[in-house]
Amino acid sequence: MVKHPKKLHFGPAGVPLSSKKRDTLNGIKYAYEELNLDGFEIEFTYGVKLKEDVANSINEYLKDKEFILTCHAPYYINLNSTEESKINKSIDMLYNAARLLYLSGGYSVVFHPGWYLNNSKEETYNVVKENLKKLIDKLKDESIDIYIRPETMELPKKFGDIDEVIKLSQDIENVLPAVDFAHLRYRSNRNDIDYFREILDKIENELGREVLNNMHIHMSGITLDKKGTHLNLEESDMPWKDILRLLKEYKVKGVVISESPNIEQDAIRMRDYYKKLK
Repeated sequence: MVKHPKKLHFGPAGVPLSSKKRDTLNGIKYAYEELNLDGFEIEFTYGVKLKEDVANSINEYLKDKEFILTCHAPYYINLNSTEESKINKSIDMLYNAARLLYLSGGYSVVFHPGWYLNNSKEETYNVVKENLKKLIDKLKDESIDIYIRPETMELPKKFGDIDEVIKLSQDIENVLPAVDFAHLRYRSNRNDIDYFREILDKIENELGREVLNNMHIHMSGITLDKKGTHLNLEESDMPWKDILRLLKEYKVKGVVISESPNIEQDAIRMRDYYKKLK
């Protein structure tokens, strides 16, 4: 069975910049032993490159620790591609990310679902849903028990607003949202605390309290340019302290992954601030 969180964990997106050893296993050890972080996201963003023996070693290292491991599937995924070969490749990339994370003792796989292209939102939703079901069926056939998380996306031309990822979670077993607060801030052009409260209320109302006990969250700053480039928290207008207070108020459990350029520094900053909250 997939390990479920008992609290809110914090960790970096990838091997900490300050880690002298740059491989995944040693990055996890460094985050846990030297930085006192209890979460980590393996970045498969440019390809799923983790050997099975390393995955088994990660699993062995983490098995007696209160630590949440996730991964980010490759950026190249597009479950709404007009080319069947690209859809099949996308499903394969997601499958490989999920399989290796499961072997590592991991918890959930986050991915970017795709683009609207020339389709309507409804048409895109139906195509993404059917292709995501193919993946979930394949994982189920192989008894790979892991959560697949479509991410809330920043650009309006990308599939993945909060309603779409919630609906996928309602319609498909083992699918839950990956909530990227920076992306939500960009897409809505809002950074007030009432907006982020609305997001948590919507998740609870439409998916149930148990999903707030089981969250995969990304946090960073973000620029409001055409690309939505990630920023360090202190260099941005993200109300990250307010958001952490909300997570505390709503008793959210799961993992908060820092996607700031200074990955581990903001993970530590958020962890330390969250610990002080009452």
